[in-house]
Amino acid sequence: MSIASQCLLVLQKELRHLWRARTRATATGAFALATLFLFSFAGGLDSDTLRGNAAGYLWVGLLLASTLALGESFRVETEHGSLEALLLFPVAPVAIFVGKALGNMITLLVVGLVMVPFTIALFDAGPKEGILPLLGTVVLGSAAIAAPGTMHAALASRARARDVLLPLLLFPLVLPCVVASVQATRLLISGDAMGQFGSWIAVVAAFATVHWLVGALLFSFVVED
Repeated sequence: MSIASQCLLVLQKELRHLWRARTRATATGAFALATLFLFSFAGGLDSDTLRGNAAGYLWVGLLLASTLALGESFRVETEHGSLEALLLFPVAPVAIFVGKALGNMITLLVVGLVMVPFTIALFDAGPKEGILPLLGTVVLGSAAIAAPGTMHAALASRARARDVLLPLLLFPLVLPCVVASVQATRLLISGDAMGQFGSWIAVVAAFATVHWLVGALLFSFVVED
């Protein structure tokens, strides 16, 4: 069986688990939206300030929600020992990483796409550069968070304080990706007169590529006993 087929099998398993545990996914989305509502109240009544900070609110909310989704992705494997069983099958560790990371990316992407219309409505932050570049930014940003998040969720899954350990490991690592995503989103909302969007989105894509490659290379060392 090829590596691509193995990745698809692991991804199918992740999507089935996501569907069966859709109440938890719904809770993750609700948490992200609650974060947006809190920011809308904390930002005051100045519409210009709210609009200017809307990109930061969107990505901070998605980053906070990602810790719930990423931690959940390894909860079943940790509780039932299914990760060890999966490793006993002829499935390459790189296929496990790619499949689980794609599943986490899809989860974050769905949450991000749900957050976008609420961000536009709450902060009057309709993108001046069009909705498609904004959706593309959400896709790349989700990919940039999902790969290192999967890696560190696996690393923290066996720790007793994994819910605390995961954000401590993840946030410093993805901070450059989040900052670049915020800047790219801010330019789409406020207007890109200087043509800087391409540079920021290239930074996000570069970090996403590095994180996926490093994760694929090192995941076997993370899951081995």
